[in-house]
Amino acid sequence: MMVVLLVEDNTSEEMLAMRAIEKANIPADVVVARDGQEALDYLFGSGAIPRTVSSLPTVALLDLNLPKIGGLEVLRRIRADVRTRRLPVVVLTTSKQEADLARAYDLGANAFVCKPIAFDEFARAVNTLLAFWLVVNEVAPPAGAAHV
Repeated sequence: MMVVLLVEDNTSEEMLAMRAIEKANIPADVVVARDGQEALDYLFGSGAIPRTVSSLPTVALLDLNLPKIGGLEVLRRIRADVRTRRLPVVVLTTSKQEADLARAYDLGANAFVCKPIAFDEFARAVNTLLAFWLVVNEVAPPAGAAHV
């Protein structure tokens, strides 16, 4: 089963994302982390959310404005660790600041999507993201896998 890590601290935004994911009708389990520390704890197997450390989520949807540890720092730590550096990370945020966009890509974001305000637009954006990352895209081999 494919797993989506949704890193979102705003419960309204979380509910919208969950509705949009359900509407996409793509089978995936969704794990929600409500702050940057919780996301990192989950990814590195040290937190309250159980996870088999050998298998990463298929994709992470990462908000930037998070408590405890901000989204850009979460992204930096994901890319800095050999175990998680290949994890596809889509920044899904309300930020439209060019500096956030540039920094996210500099840190290795795979995509940067501004959350549309209208639910139908948001649902279409999430459907497109999930269709690509969960259906079309070939998942990277685990870190340390032999190169051919």
